[in-house]
Amino acid sequence: MENMQAVNSFVTAYLKKKGFKEAEQLLEDLQKKESAPIDFHNDPDLAKLIHHFSQSEDDVARYQDGYSKLRSWTYSSLDLYKHELLRVLYPVFIHSFMDLVAKGHLQEARTFFNAFHEDHELMHSRDLQKLEGVLSQSHLEEMEFARSLRQNKVNIKICQYSYGLLLQYLHKTQSTAMLGVINEHINFQVTSGQPGSISDDTEVVTLIGSCQDAASLINQKEIHWGLLEDSLEERLEKEGGLLSDSEKAEAENKEGDVDDSKKRSVEGGKQGASTKKLKKDKAVNATAKSARPEAKPTPAAPRVKPELTLPVMSTEVEQSILEDLRNRVQLSSIALPSVSFYTFLNTHNGLNCSSVSQDGSLVAGGFSDSSLKVWDMAKLGQQAGSSTLQGENDSTSSEHVAGPNGVKRSYTLFQGHSGPVYSATFSPLGDFILSSSADTTIRLWSTKLNANLVCYKGHNYPVWDVQFSPVGHYFASSSHDRTARIWSMDRIQPLRIMAGHLSDVDCVQWHANCNYIATGSSDRTVRLWDVQSGECVRIFIGHRSMILSLAMSPDGRYMASGDEDGTIMMWDLSSGRCVTPLMGHTSCVWSLAFSCEGTVLASGSADCTVKLWDVTTSTKAPKNEEKSGNPNRLRSLKTLATKSSPVYSLRFSRRNLLFAAGVLSKKY
Repeated sequence: MENMQAVNSFVTAYLKKKGFKEAEQLLEDLQKKESAPIDFHNDPDLAKLIHHFSQSEDDVARYQDGYSKLRSWTYSSLDLYKHELLRVLYPVFIHSFMDLVAKGHLQEARTFFNAFHEDHELMHSRDLQKLEGVLSQSHLEEMEFARSLRQNKVNIKICQYSYGLLLQYLHKTQSTAMLGVINEHINFQVTSGQPGSISDDTEVVTLIGSCQDAASLINQKEIHWGLLEDSLEERLEKEGGLLSDSEKAEAENKEGDVDDSKKRSVEGGKQGASTKKLKKDKAVNATAKSARPEAKPTPAAPRVKPELTLPVMSTEVEQSILEDLRNRVQLSSIALPSVSFYTFLNTHNGLNCSSVSQDGSLVAGGFSDSSLKVWDMAKLGQQAGSSTLQGENDSTSSEHVAGPNGVKRSYTLFQGHSGPVYSATFSPLGDFILSSSADTTIRLWSTKLNANLVCYKGHNYPVWDVQFSPVGHYFASSSHDRTARIWSMDRIQPLRIMAGHLSDVDCVQWHANCNYIATGSSDRTVRLWDVQSGECVRIFIGHRSMILSLAMSPDGRYMASGDEDGTIMMWDLSSGRCVTPLMGHTSCVWSLAFSCEGTVLASGSADCTVKLWDVTTSTKAPKNEEKSGNPNRLRSLKTLATKSSPVYSLRFSRRNLLFAAGVLSKKY
């Protein structure tokens, strides 16, 4: 009895010394409940407890050796199953690191992190940068990202055989540390049959701060993805105003005489050959379209009522838009768009963003010196010399015409921000431009008056993106403060604040009916928000790096998102599911744009290419192909390579001419 008490006292003292309060409390409860002596030799539960804590001194070695052996075993596995087993390594790595920190082994945790973090730099660089800042136990509690990782499990999809191989390895090696991490932090979704495709990796690993179950619950909410009632497109269809191909060809012959002022962008510096090429392409497209068999008509999108009060459109503007719609070129897999590319020169790495107006007549650039510069293509075309955009970082006065040494400038300079300009967007009619900056403000400028009209303050940190709504007047912004906000031009305070992302909100995009906005974040999720209520109605999970670009299909049914790794994912807004990933870019996807009828998706990347994707095959693939991962559904129509210009922005005009802008870079 005395020996038993001595053992209990020894174990209690040991647990208290090591700070294992829960185990200490559990042992005290057992002592109180059991009046009879405890036979620790024959009690398997107590034997396991003592055995477990007897290994505590070797915690560091168990984590180091366990992960190193698991890593070696995974990389030496059969190629058929290797890519599935590799999915396990990243969550095991970060949780092993955090466990070591939580147990007070700070120096050993740092050594462990430095030894293995390079394995995961390619896919998870942003997360690793955050975790590298965890230097103490208190940091685990204070850092929301680390806390959310420890509180929620990772979902990993894996086939039955791969799962069996993993369990067999863990039991054979008796790697208790790795088994504990996997059991506590990973939830396996075991599937029957063959292993999934490597190209599906983006869909099978879910590592987010919010719980998967919570996302599933949110995605059950009803959304109305249709188009607005009584839109100009609907009105044109009812009136039978859509022109046939032959009528379009006739209209195009007269277009050069009638639309000189309207097509300033094409008739500017890049004018001559570009105009002829555009008309030639249209004629070819019309011929090709009439030669091929009739495509099956797609069902019309449902009509919804606007939740926002829409601005009144003047008759003159309506007629102009209707004229564009009547003469729109119908794109398809065999009728691709003409592209007009604007290149910025001499920016000295100072260009952060670019934007092109709806008709391509104005091009804007936001710079690190806090300036916003706007080029008028008509005026640029009248000047002698190159038609490219000179963006040199000169010190300029408030005058908009004269530059240094009295030399006439080719752009209009807008000054007012006190930090780098990260985003710029033109209003649908091109009469206003918004810019967002590191100074936490958004500014509204008039392109007619060449003046700053309003400074909107509300965000607490740099504003990464700002976007006008499709109808103008309203705009949305996203910031480092993890929020997105809805604004109207006539109010200096935001109308709605959307909070829920776990990290920076890097990009924002309006839905076609203006009732929703989508936000992309560094937490690797995309969220859809109801503009009226401010509630999150969809969470899209699947990306493995920060989301940099978003685009909504014209019918409002689909959304495309591009990330830092070069992956594009097509989402069905109704179900919240990924229709298909689009693989092909080798670097960040900075811009996405749907053609006006929604058949072609254009993507611009830091890899200096513009890619055109067939959306119809991507979104309407048979279900059996989707399940089998048939690569034929990931159809890239064409890759347009620039000489050495990363693509900053893309925009389709109403007539389906594709405008692109980028900066000539010596890095590439």
